[in-house]
Amino acid sequence: MSFFADLVADLADLFAPLFHGSAMAAAIVAVTACVRLLVHPLSRAAARGQKARARLAPQIADLRKKHGKNPEKLQKAVLDLHRAEKVSPLAGCLPSLLQAPVFFLLYHLFSSSRIGGETNELLGHELFAAPLGGRWADALGDGGVFGPAGLVYLVLFVLVAAVATFNYRRTKQQLAGTGLPAGGEQAPGAEAVAAMTKFMPFLSFMTLATVAFVPLAAALYVVTSTTWSAVERAVLYRDMPHGAAGTAVGAA
Repeated sequence: MSFFADLVADLADLFAPLFHGSAMAAAIVAVTACVRLLVHPLSRAAARGQKARARLAPQIADLRKKHGKNPEKLQKAVLDLHRAEKVSPLAGCLPSLLQAPVFFLLYHLFSSSRIGGETNELLGHELFAAPLGGRWADALGDGGVFGPAGLVYLVLFVLVAAVATFNYRRTKQQLAGTGLPAGGEQAPGAEAVAAMTKFMPFLSFMTLATVAFVPLAAALYVVTSTTWSAVERAVLYRDMPHGAAGTAVGAA
């Protein structure tokens, strides 16, 4: 915690000439960008895996016809096919799982009054008029929705809603042509992926609740990461037909 706090503080000092009082917020955005850059190779690998799954769809359809009356044999055949092609049904989860520790670290960093036995000075920084250690409820109690701090959250909510709507429409289009929500590929782990795809179009809107309840510093991480993820997926999956990328589990 102390090391991470010093790292963020040093970045804020570096950004101070450009961002002045919002330098700490800029440092958090920069940390988020660095994390996403580190995770990007895994995101690219997940996209390649999803394209491989789309390429295997005709072969899997043939296996269903051949072993449709023997579920165990079908599962084994599909699993063997995935193993031979080095494709994992859950590969898309890795980018999100690796980002989670940074999110929780930021959450605790800006929720703790003391770090390493000393007063947490990071809580005194602001994004414009909103304290980075504060929450939306604090902003509502200090000026209301259209108060100085409330307006900061209002901008974040509008940005998150725009990204969530983009993700919702894109995911609905991707799922329109896939058969996974109805039955999946019947490989081990595929049932969980298929069940998740039913709710995927709505997952992005959960970010609104996250931004409302976590400290503003952690909310900045979530908003930046979610926006990055939306752009990244649009680029990585741009050449895939609708339905082919529907089961890729993205990060937010």
